Amino acid sequence: MKFTSFTLDGRESFGVIFSEEDGYVYDLKKIADFRSEETNPANLQEWISLYGEKSEEFIREMRSSKINFGQFRYSMDEIILRSPIPKPIKNIFCVGKNYAAHAIEMGSEADIPDFPIIFTKPPTCVIATHESIYSHPNVTTQLDYEGELAVVIGKKGRAISKENALDYVFGYTIINDVSARDLQKRHKQFFMGKSLDTSCPMGPVILHKSAVNDPHNLSIVTRVNGEVRQNGNTKDFIFDIPELLEVISQAMTLEPGDIIATGTPSGVGKGFKPPRFLKPGDRVEITIEGLGTLVNTVK
Repeated sequence: MKFTSFTLDGRESFGVIFSEEDGYVYDLKKIADFRSEETNPANLQEWISLYGEKSEEFIREMRSSKINFGQFRYSMDEIILRSPIPKPIKNIFCVGKNYAAHAIEMGSEADIPDFPIIFTKPPTCVIATHESIYSHPNVTTQLDYEGELAVVIGKKGRAISKENALDYVFGYTIINDVSARDLQKRHKQFFMGKSLDTSCPMGPVILHKSAVNDPHNLSIVTRVNGEVRQNGNTKDFIFDIPELLEVISQAMTLEPGDIIATGTPSGVGKGFKPPRFLKPGDRVEITIEGLGTLVNTVK
């Protein structure tokens, strides 16, 4: 199952895609309204909060009922995809230098971290697939791409143990952790350089965890104008997902709909000699096995 948010004739909603072969998105907002649920979610973040652990059960019941849910489905050509969670309630958690080869290309072996490097990006930088990444020429000349697997939290937890961590996951999506390298250097930390408007393309969907056999063995490929720049795999994480959830939740509560970007493999623009930063007109495509492709053009 893939979950997404979309716009249809100016109306914002969210839904589920059962398979590429089916070719339809089923409007979960309308279905919940039709079923007269006690609490009807207004968006996908609320859906995850209300039904996160029960999503499979709800959808199984929906598909087995005698109600004609065909009236609530749309072809992919009818809708405009939005970011799965267009307006996160909290900042997006991000992990820096979580692949050894990337840490080395950004400095040296001495830059491989002993503990997870955690920073955040504000909700205001989230955009959808096929929306434009603004180049911000007034503030940066070193705009870079970073293809990443992101974890979407499905239930509330604090002091989560590594052993139980994956129970707290709802699913997975793709993030482009767009970065202004000169701002990072100037401000001596990540936040400013990682938080420009449009610097967090996300999507196109959230793939439910039940469809992911092993999140630690997924290929990640980033192309710029068709050229492969990053060709990595999540098996090369320094800190795996259970460890990240354990560390982050030690002193702060993770909540349904929280998003954690897990870091990027080597091959970013800054790692080339000379560097190959993004410029207007560049098309960035990030493909993660099973999740599809996130596509954005720089303007």
